[in-house]
Amino acid sequence: MAKGSIGHVTQVTGPVVDVEFKIGELPEIYHALEIQRDSEKLVLEVQQHLGANAVRTVSMGSSDGLRRGTPVLDTGASISVPVGAAGLGRIFNVVGEPIDQMGPVTAEKTYPIHRTPPSFEEQVTTPQFFETGMKVIDLVAPFTKGGKIGVFGGA
Repeated sequence: MAKGSIGHVTQVTGPVVDVEFKIGELPEIYHALEIQRDSEKLVLEVQQHLGANAVRTVSMGSSDGLRRGTPVLDTGASISVPVGAAGLGRIFNVVGEPIDQMGPVTAEKTYPIHRTPPSFEEQVTTPQFFETGMKVIDLVAPFTKGGKIGVFGGA
């Protein structure tokens, strides 16, 4: 409920992590929780309330080595990703951090990954292309705006 609440890990089952908070400090569904691990942070997303003081989360990274009692911070917000022209041609991980080794993203806006869809009036009825900034995709297999898009790559 309150940004900055501290909880602790009670159970780890693969990517599923249960976290317990003080009564009255339970984070909302879809809130991002952070665990500081050495020089990096592990982000968890709240998926379910397990009573008055515990939540079930999904880890957005490897949960290897995570132990019971590890402190967890409630960020008070959902996972947000940068949007706009600054993100074109960039590669991001699941929590919106750039992983293409081209430095930080200077986006003016970020949007939460769980947000309300645009109203019917805001949607367009004529097909428009979604410019990714990647030549191969834009030329060979262009995406149309308005649908769900997932691109996975690898060697």
